[in-house]
Amino acid sequence: MRVESLTGCVLVDSNVIIYATLATDRRYEQAREVMSLCHRPEIKLFVSVQNLAEMYPNLTAPKNQPPDSPALAWEKIRSLSRLRGLNVLKATIMVTLLLPVLPCHAQDIEPRRWSHLPLNGNFGGIAYVYTEGDIFLNPVLRIEDGEFEMHTAAFKYIHAFELLGKSARVDLTQNYQSGSWSGLINGVPAATDRDGWADSTLRFAVNLYGAPPLAGQEFIEYRKAAYCETIVGMGLVMTFPTGEYFEDKFINLGTNRFSFTPQFGVVHTRGKWTMELSSSVSFYTKNDEFFNGTEHEEDPYLVGQGHLIYTFMPGLWVSASAGYGYGGESTINQVSADDLKGNLGFGLSAGIAVTRNFGFKIAYIGIRTREDTGSDNDTLSIGCSLQW
Repeated sequence: MRVESLTGCVLVDSNVIIYATLATDRRYEQAREVMSLCHRPEIKLFVSVQNLAEMYPNLTAPKNQPPDSPALAWEKIRSLSRLRGLNVLKATIMVTLLLPVLPCHAQDIEPRRWSHLPLNGNFGGIAYVYTEGDIFLNPVLRIEDGEFEMHTAAFKYIHAFELLGKSARVDLTQNYQSGSWSGLINGVPAATDRDGWADSTLRFAVNLYGAPPLAGQEFIEYRKAAYCETIVGMGLVMTFPTGEYFEDKFINLGTNRFSFTPQFGVVHTRGKWTMELSSSVSFYTKNDEFFNGTEHEEDPYLVGQGHLIYTFMPGLWVSASAGYGYGGESTINQVSADDLKGNLGFGLSAGIAVTRNFGFKIAYIGIRTREDTGSDNDTLSIGCSLQW
């Protein structure tokens, strides 16, 4: 196809930009002819940020010299994106802003996390979780109608034990996820899918006040007599980078980093009503193998949540929840991604025991961003658990 016959949207390889600056190269004239298309009103030229990032050694330094550092190359690539007549498909920037709001990083709204458990009790659970939502990015990125859908199989194991005369527990959670993301980049549809294991999560918690370590009939009698009770607990959630992760992919199910989340909670029960308040702050390690060798860092993310729970009878309960999360702004190679998060969360859940050792739980969680960027999403889950 000849250059003069081109119309509409034209995707330009970054090599063409390079050749158009090298007057001694045999492809110089052809490259200049392609770049001149930006002056024709019926044509729009586009270049991929991914393509520029992959080409940065040739783009930012002569071939007989070491390439620029990734940070300096990134700045030069950004300057190219401001060339008149050249539109940049900001796929890389899209993912930089998108990753912190993917469902695998969704705000945790969970009631009854400080429940009194029988000493040496073991609990195993499995759940199906469906999440869908809209993604909102900075308008200057020209990315519209961002959406995602996630199917999750969640597996959880809990063991209760005694620690220094207090009741404690350890939770291990592992998810397998299948997700899809779609949107319009400069009006052009784009989509991707991922299937695989998410990061593993380990939680340790201890009840500092109330909920004494008891087992068997002694535990049953205590729970029957506990008409008015207050429990104070603290915990630590650790996330390990065991999930599927590819440095050359925009979107991943794993995060390739550790996170540490201290938690503090207070529970007060009077009769059939329970009020639960929890707070947490998440700290994240650096991901130094972010897309194409860049470094990703994230500020701490604070969450406060409350739950009102009504227990009809032992094993049958409903709850209403609300929470708010703030912080978690990202930087890529020490450049702010301008993605400060402010998320309002709310939820409803219910549990029913079929037998003394087996029961079901169903829950809904909604998240609404209070910032210009972020995600509005809805989650439905149904699961079962077995005690032994």
